[in-house]
Amino acid sequence: MTVILYIHGKGGSAAEADHYKAIFPGAAVIGLDYKTSSPWETGREITACVEKLKKQYDDVVLVANSIGAFFSMNGELEGLVKKAYFISPIVDMEKLIVDMMAWANVTEAELQAKGTISTEFGENLSWEYLNYVRTHPISWNVPTKILYGSEDKLTSLATMEEFTEMHNAQLTVMEKGEHWFHTEEQMEFLDNWIMTN
Repeated sequence: MTVILYIHGKGGSAAEADHYKAIFPGAAVIGLDYKTSSPWETGREITACVEKLKKQYDDVVLVANSIGAFFSMNGELEGLVKKAYFISPIVDMEKLIVDMMAWANVTEAELQAKGTISTEFGENLSWEYLNYVRTHPISWNVPTKILYGSEDKLTSLATMEEFTEMHNAQLTVMEKGEHWFHTEEQMEFLDNWIMTN
């Protein structure tokens, strides 16, 4: 039997996994309610969860959203996960952090000196986090399909295409789709995308 493991994005919850039960009728569907928020810790949480599921099920399929996909790629999941569906994944965290530093008018020297800086748009910038992503480039060798919205403000299409090419993933772009797939039309597109893949 197959199990679908759902990894939510920032501000999301494991309960979102319920949406996928109708899309994967023959499989068990569970969401991981991870407790940490750094790639090194959350990656370990996801790996531990997948290892446990692997003992109970024949196949583990990953469905991960936004930063949940980034955290998943920081786990050691090669050989454990059969395939992955990524929705609006963060595929270049270094670029995103550098972009956020520019939005907040924060220099690298300031961030290094202070360690952590809060921004007006609600994100905490962290020197430790930036350093980690620079020294731990993503290595991801799981068959992956990616859904991306053309209006995604966090990742450019060029960045997504570059990642897709480097990791031999399959990319689907929803015109006028946003980073957060949430409208009726977007959710219908997402469901159809999974069902046809």
